[in-house]
Amino acid sequence: MKLMNMGLFLHVAGFVVCCGMMLHCAADSKVHYHEFHLTESNFTRLCSTKTMLTVNESFPGPVIRVRKGDTIYVNIHNQGSYGVTIHWHGVKNPRNPWGDGPEYITQCPIPPGTNFTQEVIFTTEEGTLWWHAHSDWTRATVHGAIVVLPALGTTYPFPQPDAEEIIVLASWYKHDVMELMTETLSRGGTANLSDAFTINGQPGDLYPCSKETTYRLMVDYGKTYLLRIVNAAQNQDFFFMIAEHNVTVVGGDASYFKPLTTPYIMITPGETMDVLVTADQPLGEYYIVATPYFDGGADDYDHSTATAIFEYRGNYTHPSTPSFPYHIPAYNDTVVASLFTNQIRSLASPEHPVDVPLDVTTRMYLVVTMNMLPCPNDSCAGPDGYRIAAGLNNKTFENPKVDILQAYYWNLSGFYEPNFPDQPLHYFNFTSDDLLSNNVTVSDPGTRVKVLNYNETVEIVFQGTDVMNSAENHPIHLHGYKFYVVGRGQGIFNNVTDPKNYNLYDPPELNTIPIPKDGWATIRFKASNPGVWFMHCHFDRHMSWGMDTAFIVKSGGTAETSMKGPPAYMPPCDLESFLGSKDSMLLREDR
Repeated sequence: MKLMNMGLFLHVAGFVVCCGMMLHCAADSKVHYHEFHLTESNFTRLCSTKTMLTVNESFPGPVIRVRKGDTIYVNIHNQGSYGVTIHWHGVKNPRNPWGDGPEYITQCPIPPGTNFTQEVIFTTEEGTLWWHAHSDWTRATVHGAIVVLPALGTTYPFPQPDAEEIIVLASWYKHDVMELMTETLSRGGTANLSDAFTINGQPGDLYPCSKETTYRLMVDYGKTYLLRIVNAAQNQDFFFMIAEHNVTVVGGDASYFKPLTTPYIMITPGETMDVLVTADQPLGEYYIVATPYFDGGADDYDHSTATAIFEYRGNYTHPSTPSFPYHIPAYNDTVVASLFTNQIRSLASPEHPVDVPLDVTTRMYLVVTMNMLPCPNDSCAGPDGYRIAAGLNNKTFENPKVDILQAYYWNLSGFYEPNFPDQPLHYFNFTSDDLLSNNVTVSDPGTRVKVLNYNETVEIVFQGTDVMNSAENHPIHLHGYKFYVVGRGQGIFNNVTDPKNYNLYDPPELNTIPIPKDGWATIRFKASNPGVWFMHCHFDRHMSWGMDTAFIVKSGGTAETSMKGPPAYMPPCDLESFLGSKDSMLLREDR
């Protein structure tokens, strides 16, 4: 009865909201509308054709272009065969978690044959972001870039480039991704590997049946290009480089950096980077390369390399084969990867200042682990018949049947517990190579969240571990916020000595952070965006296995510091996505 009354309220409120919206849009040119049509379309790669879900029949999907401070309304029409949600990665969407998109966190999936309009509010973001599906593993084919240009009357804090280009890195699977997910999660074993990687939708010359469609970036000698790079791959970090050309990193995650000139970048899933490259080499063709960076112990990654071609215009004899980079780091070169990441600094200029929280009120120490869950009769495909899982502080996240935001807003009980721990229940040698016993490998599943008061200043130390001999880099993404990365290091975090080396002057401000293998990283942010906000590993397999939690940030004391009310319509929670909470039910049945 309570849910029925809620629906009636939303229906009535929707008329008022929509009328107000129309008047607002007529008067404000900074409001834009987009139509996303999710449909099944045929795509041919690697000598075979498959049907897959995309937005507006494009892979990658359409680019959203706005200016700093704009607002967009995106009407998402789900014409596919299962429930889907869309997330606006890196957009803070102040006071408006209703438009954020992760399934069972801020909404339930949009059912097939229906539509849902999301309001997306841009504020301080400036640079490159992206949007993607945030339901099951659908983002493999449902994603695209967001370009946030400087506000009118302002410009880039670097010389105006001659042109800009979007580069989207992604994974390609010959088989249906949802079927692969179903098999992986139902069996409880390791995830299937991708069959290729792509640059702007094409695998490149090194894959079969791909040479004719390799993506080519046409350039003119002497000109400088701004490349907006998005790592949309499912589970893979990359080294990215252009043969015989340096790039200058000037931004990432819609923040500006101090310029860093380098022959390569390391970019994790979820991250974006803005780099400048000048076409200053002899006229010719040069490979653009995205090659895997994998520092895990097991050999469970796609070893292939995606290529595109950086091609000069002009009158010259074209080579039979483009020039290939001679300085590619080894796939497991943690030193080179960390060297790059540790050099990133905020611009910290008068026009783009930093505001690092100094007086911390909430401290969290989150241990990032791979885990296991028991299966009846040891019947699963993980080690010793267990189900593979993952967690934070030994808590494996489960999706609820009603999204956490609606449960919180309408005060519905039984869908989450507000008791996510600030620190692990047990301390041990987190980076030991002998962490195989059940007392450290078996996790505790549930839907636990951390509750924060408005304007609390939060410090989180993420501690990497080698539980189950599974140490690797983990890209952790926080919705609804940017945060400052004030420290990183190897080994076990020392809360006495390590904070003395924090960078509080010009730390990078990001929304996704790579937690180094067998190391730690510290972030700080002010909880000034009320609502429900997801935090998770951006390797999709780890997110599905439970390396997640959510923050509930309470409203402040005024309308301007309080969460907005719900929109006119929210997708119903009586239908599940392809797996969604059904996977959580599988975990419960196993217990």
